[in-house]
Amino acid sequence: MTFRVVTRTPEETDRLGQTLGGLLRAGDVLLLQGQLGAGKTLLTQGIAKGMGISDHVTSPTFILANQYDGPLTLYHIDLYRIEATAEAIDLGLDDYFFGEGVCVVEWPERAMSAMPLEYLHVILEHVDENERSLTFHPKGPRYEELSAELESAWRSSNQDSPRRRPA
Repeated sequence: MTFRVVTRTPEETDRLGQTLGGLLRAGDVLLLQGQLGAGKTLLTQGIAKGMGISDHVTSPTFILANQYDGPLTLYHIDLYRIEATAEAIDLGLDDYFFGEGVCVVEWPERAMSAMPLEYLHVILEHVDENERSLTFHPKGPRYEELSAELESAWRSSNQDSPRRRPA
């Protein structure tokens, strides 16, 4: 079930990430797609907080992957500098995808054929300077469940809010 949320402030995007992070389990894979400045790293920072990680999360653009330890390990991967799928495969992505942590991948479109078959695909778009549109596309039963849980939790925390818009 695809759904869309519009966040009005960076703090609200962070809070959405925290809500999502609190629902994640070992082995979950999130693919974050959006232009530069769309809020991918901001959302990941919220996800980390929701997972109980206290470290400051930064974009791994130049080192390609960061690991953050908490109750669950967060693997934050950025494929912006990848020019070919083979480069992504050489990173050993399967070790991240099928490990005991949660994997968040920014710029997955640079190597979609190297991504697992099931994941939660999040497309982030600028609405204006602070507003972001986030569209959640689940691929596979686990992610259908996760998407439904996230939508329910977000709707509950924003009762009848006009921010939530069906896709």
